[in-house]
Amino acid sequence: MGNHKSAQKRARQSIRKNNVNKEVIGRLRTSIKQFYKILDNKDGDNVKSASKILSLCNSNLSKAVKRGIITKKYASRKLSSLSSQLKK
Repeated sequence: MGNHKSAQKRARQSIRKNNVNKEVIGRLRTSIKQFYKILDNKDGDNVKSASKILSLCNSNLSKAVKRGIITKKYASRKLSSLSSQLKK
């Protein structure tokens, strides 16, 4: 913790932002894990639910990019990878 009042405030802010960023990353990882789990069980019905989860992954990736947690390039690459696995 800093000695100056502004440094102490900055430390508090960074802790808060860190917790929010962890939540966003956690949601992103969970949605990607759900997608992979559905792909493991290949059925006609699972393809529909996998496309819904893919949409959720896209949303979570976009939100993470908007917040500056991940890069746009990473999000694009990950979405492309997930889409290609859905087509297989």
